[in-house]
Amino acid sequence: MKLVRWVRFTWDLEKLPATEPALPAHYHFAPATEADETEVRTVITRSFAHDSSWGEAIHEVNSLLDGWLTRAFDPENQAQCLTLRHGVRIIGALVLDPDPASENNLSPGPCVLLEYRNRGLGVALLGESLRVLRQLGLSRAHARAKSNSPVARFLYPKYNGTPAPDDTPLLAA
Repeated sequence: MKLVRWVRFTWDLEKLPATEPALPAHYHFAPATEADETEVRTVITRSFAHDSSWGEAIHEVNSLLDGWLTRAFDPENQAQCLTLRHGVRIIGALVLDPDPASENNLSPGPCVLLEYRNRGLGVALLGESLRVLRQLGLSRAHARAKSNSPVARFLYPKYNGTPAPDDTPLLAA
């Protein structure tokens, strides 16, 4: 088995722009409700399934996703799910962990359905999630990404995300 290498990104939330990310009028952000759980699980699972860089590790990723989503919809937990909607349809989502001691405040990171990618929506979802974490009182946010993945190379450097190697194994491929 090949070990998956990770990189840990950190954002200084005090240096984020104060304004919300600009979205076309027919898109909006909203917290997920209990009624959204099935649709959110589908969006996040499909987002990972369409990322060929996970290869054979996709089954292990799916079990991680299940754990994150179970926490997000558990009323006893402080984690919450943020959605990106096109009208009433959920097209993107991520789980926010507002615990300042968390090693991963964005689990699993911004997930956008394949047909909505390359429109800047992942960047907007990342920006909104960082803004929400700042409103919840965090001064720094952290997220992990697979080394050399598109997320690590193109998305997480946005909003001045600072990468550092992370040797903590989360799963093996």
